[in-house]
Amino acid sequence: MKKRMLAIILIFVLVFSLAACSKTEEPKPAEDPATEGGEEEGGEEGGEEEPSDEPEGGEEAPADVQGVTDDKILVGNTAATSGAFAGVGEPFNAGLQAALKVYNDAGGFNGKVVELVHYDDGFDAAQGLTYTKTLVEDDKVFAIVGHFGTNTVGATLDYLKEKGIPMTYAATGISDLYQEGATGNDACIFPVQPIYDAEGRVLLARALAKDGTGLGGTKIGVIATTDDAGNGLIAGVKRQAEEGSFDITYQEVDPAATEYTAALTILKNAGCDVVIACMNQAPFQNVMVSMRDIDYNAKVITSYVSASAAFLSPLVENGAITADRPVYATAWLDVTTEKGYNEMMEFAAGQLAWEAENGIDAANTYSVNSYAMAGWVAGKLFVHGLEEVAAAGKDLTWENYIAAMEGSPFNVPMGGEIDYAGGDRLGITALALNTIGLEVNPETGLCDLLPVSPIMSLDEVWAAQ
Repeated sequence: MKKRMLAIILIFVLVFSLAACSKTEEPKPAEDPATEGGEEEGGEEGGEEEPSDEPEGGEEAPADVQGVTDDKILVGNTAATSGAFAGVGEPFNAGLQAALKVYNDAGGFNGKVVELVHYDDGFDAAQGLTYTKTLVEDDKVFAIVGHFGTNTVGATLDYLKEKGIPMTYAATGISDLYQEGATGNDACIFPVQPIYDAEGRVLLARALAKDGTGLGGTKIGVIATTDDAGNGLIAGVKRQAEEGSFDITYQEVDPAATEYTAALTILKNAGCDVVIACMNQAPFQNVMVSMRDIDYNAKVITSYVSASAAFLSPLVENGAITADRPVYATAWLDVTTEKGYNEMMEFAAGQLAWEAENGIDAANTYSVNSYAMAGWVAGKLFVHGLEEVAAAGKDLTWENYIAAMEGSPFNVPMGGEIDYAGGDRLGITALALNTIGLEVNPETGLCDLLPVSPIMSLDEVWAAQ
């Protein structure tokens, strides 16, 4: 059971990244947020939520906060719940709602329940910005929770920072999210998913680490595509390389190329025994085939976005991955541990309870859906800040919420810890390490993803050189 669920989680990591980063299937934007008709969901009932000038219920909140009344806390997001990405946005919001229900049922924030206002942006950046402004300026939400997709996140970050409104969990890993020592309004952003720049730091640490923690490399080769993913990952590698003196050879390549023999021959001739592939799935596939074609045997490590048995198994079948040319990848969720498994079961119970309350047939449950798990993490992150403010006995304001989020690390359900202290907004850097096996599992028809090293912090991995 646990091994099967690990496969589900790792497939989620791949597919969710693809959905969040793709820019090739964007539905056309609606003309106006107030006239879409039936495509918005508001609150836990999933009905329409019309923009309003004042928060509902109770008296107006203090001037230094909005969306907080005597009986509720309004939060909002804009996500694709129709069109090409509805299969991602719908379960994501369902998981988010399930996490909020658990919190509300336990009493909420001093009796205040959290209510979600949602608009469907069709995965369009311009529409996402329009709806985000509606949420902030008309609905007057307290926070943006579960900010969805590369397009909308990239288009709205500057606006959210200008307003200083808290944003918890971004469903993307774009480099714009990465901040070290953020101050002022910049500190209102709280990403979770691995950010390319931060993951590049982890890739170098794992490439160097010894004793089963990493690949034990002595000469490191880096091949990076000149796109968002490659640029962010190689920036992270170079940032972490500043922490010591290492033998590293860098090669940057065109992400649209179909083979990379020239760049890889340079790494081979330099004697690189570990290759860090800073790129997404398609170029990574071509890297492995090119290594096979030039008979370059070295250990290869790459981003979590390629950690899928379905994606890697064909590379075993065609001889690109072998015992002498093994492939490793990071992972940010792990249910093979007792902690991870128990937290997965907590999610499943919460999801089923929310679905029962909303009349959703058990045959259509999201309790094993990977995108719903992501939404659950987003909801739990937002609630963490509320719990910390309540524990400190303070009023719920933006300033107090941001300070509370920086005050103690957050345990990512089914994952490791993330720490926002000192203004660091790196995304999660506590990642596990997996490899792809070389034998086909007769039950799945695929090679198994095998755990190599559990979730560890960047500092822990870096100390294992």
